[in-house]
Amino acid sequence: MSTLEEQIDIDVPAKVAWDCLHRVEDYPHFVGGVRKARTAGAHQAHFDIDAGDRVYELDAEILDRGQGRLMMWRTTSGAHLAGTFSVLPLDPEHTRVQVRVEYDPDTVKEEFGGPKGFAQASAIERLVRDDLRQFKDLAERKQDEGKDRPWPRQKT
Repeated sequence: MSTLEEQIDIDVPAKVAWDCLHRVEDYPHFVGGVRKARTAGAHQAHFDIDAGDRVYELDAEILDRGQGRLMMWRTTSGAHLAGTFSVLPLDPEHTRVQVRVEYDPDTVKEEFGGPKGFAQASAIERLVRDDLRQFKDLAERKQDEGKDRPWPRQKT
């Protein structure tokens, strides 16, 4: 198994970042390759992912831990992937989001194609960094749009 850890600081309160992570339907806006995402029952999500010249379906379990600070996820079908999102308040208006992804490089190569070895690790690292930047943009935009109304929390 390989592990990747990245983080980004976001100009929103921790609750906004936390709520944004729980809006599975928004994942196509910040997770590269995700074409469509939807909740599929309590603590379950379904994803349609662009993988080269085909669409790949993936199911995942999402669990909250740590009183609004840690979201754990793992795939329940398809390629074995797992990870966590940690939401760490820096102050009342700023948050650090840390992501940890665990993956089997051979399985990723078989399922999604692409490079092997160091080139694959570099490609996944770039993808996760880009996803975090997109998440930052989305969360900050949602914060700006919702300043005059309460943020709706998705039921989990």
